[in-house]
Amino acid sequence: MDRMTRYRKLIEDHITRIVELVNRQYKTDEGDGIAHCVFDEERDHYLLVKSGWTKGRRSKGTTLFVRLRDGKIHVEEDWTEDGIANALIATGVPDEDIVLAFQSPWLREQAAHAVTDAPR
Repeated sequence: MDRMTRYRKLIEDHITRIVELVNRQYKTDEGDGIAHCVFDEERDHYLLVKSGWTKGRRSKGTTLFVRLRDGKIHVEEDWTEDGIANALIATGVPDEDIVLAFQSPWLREQAAHAVTDAPR
């Protein structure tokens, strides 16, 4: 399995596990909220989104947004407890292949992860 195919599988597996966990939690709350996996493999965009009603209020939003670009994993948004970057590193993904794109470029320079994130 080539590197990018492996990264796609790792990301999809991680998001799927989180969605299953979140949906079990939603079932114990008041409401009908649900988490969804959104995988666009053609464009290499991977999201975890939530929608529904919880305790009489509309709940919706993006919990996790990851994309593959230029051979690196770009974490665009991550509101998970442990962070997908940590989970990916634990599976052997090198720090230099992960860009914390939700952080400003100057802050990324101080981190162990990849810094590059040229605008597109």
